[in-house]
Amino acid sequence: MTELVRLRALADLAHLVRERSGLHVRYSKGPDHDADQRSLDTESGLELPGLSVNPLDPEDWWTRPLEDWLARQLCQYRHLAEKNPERIAWVLRGAPAGRGPDCEPLLRDVEPVAVLGASLLEEAESRYRANFDAGRGPED
Repeated sequence: MTELVRLRALADLAHLVRERSGLHVRYSKGPDHDADQRSLDTESGLELPGLSVNPLDPEDWWTRPLEDWLARQLCQYRHLAEKNPERIAWVLRGAPAGRGPDCEPLLRDVEPVAVLGASLLEEAESRYRANFDAGRGPED
């Protein structure tokens, strides 16, 4: 596997996001596996024009702490790693290639940046559960 820095705390990820804009998280078998891959829309069977990712930069309307945004973004797709233990969470940047079927960004020409350690993901899940009402349905 490509040697990447392993982030172990949410504060480390927040520092990285503050320093470098345009970062995303992806849950997959990792950067080496994804180097020549593109995501697949499982419902249609169509190959997408890039890798499916989740943005780490907060939106302009976000007024809560950056760590809350990151916890939320990391927890949105953590189930992918829970279903398949070969998947890891890793940070990347790349060129926009469109949007996927769930309106998620798709990236091409990706540059791996870091791998997220288990302790960071556990901290994110803890923060998410403490700061968000996960049992409530979506609001308009």
